Amino acid sequence: MSFPVEATPPHQRSGRLGIGIVGAGRVGPVLGAALAGAGHAIVGISAISDSSRERAEVMLPGAPILDVPLLVERSELVILAVPASELAALVEGLASTGAWQPGQLVMHTAAEYGTGVLAPAAASGAIPLAIHPAVSFTGTTIDVSQLVGAYFAVTAPGPVQPIGQALVVEMGGEPVMVAEADRAAYAEAIATATSFSSAIVDQATAILASIGVDSPGQVLAPLVRSSVENALRRAH
Repeated sequence: MSFPVEATPPHQRSGRLGIGIVGAGRVGPVLGAALAGAGHAIVGISAISDSSRERAEVMLPGAPILDVPLLVERSELVILAVPASELAALVEGLASTGAWQPGQLVMHTAAEYGTGVLAPAAASGAIPLAIHPAVSFTGTTIDVSQLVGAYFAVTAPGPVQPIGQALVVEMGGEPVMVAEADRAAYAEAIATATSFSSAIVDQATAILASIGVDSPGQVLAPLVRSSVENALRRAH
């Protein structure tokens, strides 16, 4: 597949990108806030529930709440921060209405998918990117600082890989290229690390609480950080 002339890194484009965020869960508003901090413009965000609207207002004050088709129509970069189970149907549905535009960047944040899931958008000339930050999101402003120095898996066709890498750098992160065929293995590694660490911490916290230790989470936090750092050093 060939890509249009517009497929250049964000810093080489004419100033700011107009960014639309589909999904106001824990991830989308945080990435939007980071990119806004890098000088890009937030065109709007889609939010349905009261909690998601509140999160959008806190993380992206003043950003319009728009329905998805209008958001896609107005945006140069569309961030699809929706559950992985909803991603394929969303992309296909928007393609069936002719929503995707040539040269438009479309990026999803699902760990398990590469750019194949964005094929209906790419068929209309959109530029597909799969970018997943290896961060445990809380959906609060704390997460913006967590992005700094964090690793982001980037999957994109060769000619447009610099776009994904540049976006990650603008968010303060470190891009790691992951091949399309390796996304499932990457997602498994992330899920295993997250579930294992959570289970161990929950078990240890429960033991301390059972013997009357106040604030067991605070007691264990330094040990958990030290253990993770040591494990990562051994992995290197």
